[in-house]
Amino acid sequence: MLNDPLSHGLWELSAPPAPALTALSGAAETEVAIIGAGYTGLSAALHLAQAGVSVTILEAVEPGFGGAGRNVGLVNAGMWVMPEELPNALGAEYGARLLEFLGNAPGEVFSIVKRHGLDCEAVHNGTLHLAVGRKGLAEVSDRMRQWQARGAPVELLDAAETRRRVGGGRYRGALLDHRAGTIQPLAYARGLAHAAIKAGAVIHASSPVSGIARAGADWVLRTPGGTMKAKWLIPASDAYTEKVFPEIVQEQVILPYFNMSTPVLPEALRAAILPGGEGCWDTPDVLSSFRMDKMGRLVFGSVGRLGGLDRATHRAWALRAMHKIFPQLAGVGFETEWWGRIGMTANNLPRLHVFGERALTFCGYNGRGIAPGTVFGKALARHILCDLPLEAMPLPVTKVETAALREAKFAYYAAGAGLKHFVSDRV
Repeated sequence: MLNDPLSHGLWELSAPPAPALTALSGAAETEVAIIGAGYTGLSAALHLAQAGVSVTILEAVEPGFGGAGRNVGLVNAGMWVMPEELPNALGAEYGARLLEFLGNAPGEVFSIVKRHGLDCEAVHNGTLHLAVGRKGLAEVSDRMRQWQARGAPVELLDAAETRRRVGGGRYRGALLDHRAGTIQPLAYARGLAHAAIKAGAVIHASSPVSGIARAGADWVLRTPGGTMKAKWLIPASDAYTEKVFPEIVQEQVILPYFNMSTPVLPEALRAAILPGGEGCWDTPDVLSSFRMDKMGRLVFGSVGRLGGLDRATHRAWALRAMHKIFPQLAGVGFETEWWGRIGMTANNLPRLHVFGERALTFCGYNGRGIAPGTVFGKALARHILCDLPLEAMPLPVTKVETAALREAKFAYYAAGAGLKHFVSDRV
């Protein structure tokens, strides 16, 4: 997008076309205005339009331009935080509520895909959280125990079964989560956009919001081409919303993350690597992730940005790491590469913020945007439809708090990932 092959890589090359959209022109009105056509905004628009509500999305570029179109495509349940920690962070009531809400979130994604016939390479075969070393095995074992205590369909695989399912590597074990799966993330965003438009929503692309004001009880949004008046406002651009809601970004420490993809692999290799189609990520702090796409390309990623000298460092590491896990791929390189940014909150949990009368949003997905964004968007729609009051939301309303040393932490994470990748997997 925007003539930048490093923005969306494989996903832009393999996704079905985006809907034909125009920029906002002149003065317009709607009942609900949404900023940003990512998973949250698109899901909110879809569910509002299905209920007969007038809803308009203003998108700076096109649907899926932000994190929705750049991530690896793992549809996971829950968050990074261990299940037992949520009541400590949110209180018993909200902790239990969020666990149930996000535990069921992948099912909602796959239900929407099926119900609307979205062409997004959806594979509902689970994900594997891969244990690296004894520490990693202890982590996934504890996570399994905590989820099983809540009735979740997860199981701990031993080293042999993990190796069989992965097709390589020397992991101590893995947590298999049957609730989860994979999708083509940009295709999912574009599919949601098509479905929302079909239901009656309006989406304007190339319409960055440059200012917001109140006109009596209404909100007025300005873009380069026009204005939009609305009764309700959902700012749903999360870590890509610096212009009009900078406080949302200031609350998060930005973590860069890249992905690279191989060419389509020969059938024999495709049959041996991830034969069950699970998506994978591992336990180290500088984590790695990998999965296969529909055509048989291996998508391999980790923390880091693809800019300057970092690009060569991360590419060289990714080749070494991939060949170490899958020696059968010796001689296979990468065909595409891209990167984006993950917004991390102080406690690795999302937020619910209210920005004035009839203006609210969820944000801070900490690298878990697909399933949470989908169900949080639906929750926002239900609230506007008077079906879900604020006090019944899966998160409490909190004030925005600026993250400490966020710029320094971004530089630290980017440099640390570069150093880690420069020295690791060399033997």
